Amino acid sequence: MGGADEFDAQVEQYHEALRAIINGDPSGYKAMYSQGEDVTLANPFGGVARGRAEVEERLDRAAATFRDGEIVGFETITKSVTSELAYLVEVEKPRAKIAGSDELTPTDIRVTTIFRPEAGTWKVVHRHADPAVGAQPAETVFQG
Repeated sequence: MGGADEFDAQVEQYHEALRAIINGDPSGYKAMYSQGEDVTLANPFGGVARGRAEVEERLDRAAATFRDGEIVGFETITKSVTSELAYLVEVEKPRAKIAGSDELTPTDIRVTTIFRPEAGTWKVVHRHADPAVGAQPAETVFQG
């Protein structure tokens, strides 16, 4: 598997998959995911999906929530690429109409994604995304 340049090209496709899902189409993310049953997804809607079928179902549900989205930008926090694994930590900054709303809503999320090489390309094996982008006081994070 190639190095950072090939990984960066794959990240561009990954970003295009975000553009698709905020317009109601989960197929880009589905194509980015490994076919392995060890895949996981922890998205802002809660819980952790394990295995290809659960991940696809969760992606379908997420896509059904969004429409008419646009990308504002991406803030890369860090990334690392080895021959066997790569990861990306960033803040995704899309806006989309959510559920029945007619307003574009900023949906900034912090995301950690782990990739591995499969069949000559990088595939997602784990994605964790949540809306906790800024610092928050402990009492708002941990409630009894």
